[in-house]
Amino acid sequence: MAQSWGNFFFSLLDYKTEKFVIAKNKKVGVLFRLFQLGVIGYLIGWVFIWKKGYQETEEAIQSSVVTKVKGIDFTNSSQFGLQLWGAEDYVIPPQGDRVFFIVTNYLVTPNQRLGFCPESPKVPDGFCTNDNECVEGQTVIAGHGVKTGRCLNNTGTCEIHGWCPVEHGHTPSEPMLAKAENFTVYVKNFIKFPKFAFSKSNVLPTTNSTYLKTCRYDKEHHPYCPIFLGGSIAVGIEWNCDLDKDESKCNPEYSFTRLDSSENPQHSVTSGYNFRFAQYYNDAAGQTYRNLFKVYGIRFDILVNGEAGKFSIIPTVINIGSGLALMGAAVFVCDMILLYMMSKSSIYRETKFEAITKKQPGKHRERKHVRHHGHHRQDGRHKREEKQAIEMQPLTSVSSQPNNNPEKPIQPTGSALKTHSPERKPQGTVTFRTQHATEKQTISPVSTLRTPRNQ
Repeated sequence: MAQSWGNFFFSLLDYKTEKFVIAKNKKVGVLFRLFQLGVIGYLIGWVFIWKKGYQETEEAIQSSVVTKVKGIDFTNSSQFGLQLWGAEDYVIPPQGDRVFFIVTNYLVTPNQRLGFCPESPKVPDGFCTNDNECVEGQTVIAGHGVKTGRCLNNTGTCEIHGWCPVEHGHTPSEPMLAKAENFTVYVKNFIKFPKFAFSKSNVLPTTNSTYLKTCRYDKEHHPYCPIFLGGSIAVGIEWNCDLDKDESKCNPEYSFTRLDSSENPQHSVTSGYNFRFAQYYNDAAGQTYRNLFKVYGIRFDILVNGEAGKFSIIPTVINIGSGLALMGAAVFVCDMILLYMMSKSSIYRETKFEAITKKQPGKHRERKHVRHHGHHRQDGRHKREEKQAIEMQPLTSVSSQPNNNPEKPIQPTGSALKTHSPERKPQGTVTFRTQHATEKQTISPVSTLRTPRNQ
């Protein structure tokens, strides 16, 4: 067992190589070369050139966004008259962030005070025909207050306790801030790829203080002027940086998308964006009142993402290894065609595969015996050859007397051997034939041989 394990471990140090068979088949040869060219083209063109498979990449981009809106517009309403709107009025929140809102239209309900008033007929849960349908203390679902227990016949709605009067009126069909399309949005973005310790901004590093006041974004001429016009909803900033090139080649790419888009926005209840806010005041008597605004406008979401790549030996080796593995697939496909789909596939199989038959047990033991005891076998063969040579020699100087008992072999006397054979001499063999068997007796080739008399 120990020897078997030793042979196994020593066999691990052997080098084994494959046996190649050259098949003179042009069709399979052309297919094999085309497959190889396809793999090489995929590896070089797609993996290394297009996908930059020789680079290590990072998508965990760190980003900070600061926004600022500029523009002025006038409005004229029955509640407030002529009013000037600046960025501090129509931008919510005013400090700027990656998500902000610009007011383009609004509906105002002025001088609301806490009291009792009928619920709005626009609220389905506020309708009633008698007092039993207006349970006291119950909140109006999607309404403006709490039910008092009275049903007002003149409006057909429940009386509520809340800010009165409730919101009323219709949203103007034309935007109150019509010049919102001329407002400018300044988006300052800082990004960093921590794996490569690379950071950059989308603003041109310049000491010219008037540059950002006069420039407008242009992909070709002003790629580092992030000031945009119009009412876009989503601003996407894409950073795709090849860090094997110069830093100036890492530029932001902007995209603009409407997030609430639909095929027919005019007939969609989900299109657009609006919310409410209130401005609170105190009158001369110290009573609190408020102006309720329902504003419509454009919500901006600044979406930043990106990817950076830099040369690394690890992905390069991995992709090269994948290409070499695909080369092996070409060998497999061509072997299947050659061995199982061609007219002479049987000939190819006989040439490629070599069958080893099982050896006979007896022959195996004989070979094993010869391997371990070869020198003993040679010594035995030499001894047998010498013995056969002696047997074939004729007997000389041997005398004997007739023997009445032919079946009894002749025995040499010890005295004769002692007297006439002081030294050991080669022995001969005499063959006696009887009716029953043939016996061989080895005798010494002496001149005189005495036999005992028959008793």
